Amino acid sequence: MSGQQRMKNENRGLAAVRAAAMLIDERTEEGVSLAELAEAVALSPWHLQRLFKKHMGISPREYQDAKRGERLRNELRQGAGVAGATYGAGYGSSSRVYERAAQHLGMTPASYAQGGKGAEIVYTLADCPFGRLLVAATAKGVCFLAFGKDRTLESELHAEFPAAARIERDDALLAPAVNDILEYLAGSLPHVDLPLDLRATAFQRRVWQELLAIPAGETRTYREIAERLGLPQGQRAVGRACATNPVSLLIPCHRALRTDGGLGGYRWGLPRKEALLDLEKRLTAKA
Repeated sequence: MSGQQRMKNENRGLAAVRAAAMLIDERTEEGVSLAELAEAVALSPWHLQRLFKKHMGISPREYQDAKRGERLRNELRQGAGVAGATYGAGYGSSSRVYERAAQHLGMTPASYAQGGKGAEIVYTLADCPFGRLLVAATAKGVCFLAFGKDRTLESELHAEFPAAARIERDDALLAPAVNDILEYLAGSLPHVDLPLDLRATAFQRRVWQELLAIPAGETRTYREIAERLGLPQGQRAVGRACATNPVSLLIPCHRALRTDGGLGGYRWGLPRKEALLDLEKRLTAKA
């Protein structure tokens, strides 16, 4: 097959994927099966599944779930009750949405409504080698981790959960988690393994899982991560998923580099990213 023909086939496949995604967007409420999508774009279900994952990084089912989760969050933010938001987002029953709440929201729909309404969050601040450290958690796990100045860090936490039922400082409750993080940053603990409570799209979750799979002391480029997800041209999307990681360090987005090996971006500043990579190299050398 000539290069020109391959390009035509690639463009044709991309157009089919876009058409399928638009159909999912239009029918979020009632849903659409893989067979219906395939018929609409004149492809076999297997072929569409493969092309969709190649170009979008996720399957049609995962994309549909993500769109429903996105619609659910929007409905809740706009003040719809949980029942109304549940059916408005296309879930057949309230039990279905609560079963999937951990995947889409990281907390139950009622607690996420209107910016975390009903969520109970505790946080603590501590000195660390990178300045001030804020760690926040729900009863399920760490939901936010940041470096910076006290006032700025507390403002970011409240902006993330503006309608939480309770956001208050509790140094004693979070002391064990913070101690693990500080020991790691001091180079005396090889890794940090804490429970997490995160909200993510299906794609973000897949990127974060790839980040967690990178061994300490090693790095991957954004392109390499995208290729592992079946999305060869998706390095920018991978970069955005890294930038929206709310628990940098625990999900090690500092291990993602530019294609040329440069550091790229980092929410908490490139000096911290470089220092974290150097720390992990030293820890790995000791092992």
